[in-house]
Amino acid sequence: MRQTALESRIADMIEPVIAERGLSLVCVRMTGENGMNTLQVMAEDPATRKIGVDDCAKLSREIAAILDVEDPIQGRYRLEVSSPGIDRPLTKERDFEDFRGLEARIEIAPALDGQKRFKGLLIGVENGAVRLETETGPVALPLDSIQKARLVLNDDLIAKTKQKD
Repeated sequence: MRQTALESRIADMIEPVIAERGLSLVCVRMTGENGMNTLQVMAEDPATRKIGVDDCAKLSREIAAILDVEDPIQGRYRLEVSSPGIDRPLTKERDFEDFRGLEARIEIAPALDGQKRFKGLLIGVENGAVRLETETGPVALPLDSIQKARLVLNDDLIAKTKQKD
């Protein structure tokens, strides 16, 4: 998933704190609505692919302290620290492998044969491309072209999540 320069800079600042807790950074995303920016940070335990509310609260305080000192964001913003959730974003090559067999939505740029949005079952990663089985057949989407990717919330995903629990 592509990041803005600011998102990358913030990720570089906060990733060591997240790693110290034995967690991994899933993504950093800055959004803005009605003049108020929101910095969303998603983290998880690499073993369980989840994070609890208490860990989110602790991380939020630690990340807020770093951002107060470094001050990378112009103006006001709200900080949200969360788990990636069941229909999580797919941000790393490992995600496309770990969630093989589940349905995903992927947006790319530039377009592939005139198409930017794809939906299908994840097959895995091969030769630097995410392989996806779509309604029209298999496609290979270069990892470096992926703008957004996330799991589709459906019965298969719910069933797989219940199996892990």
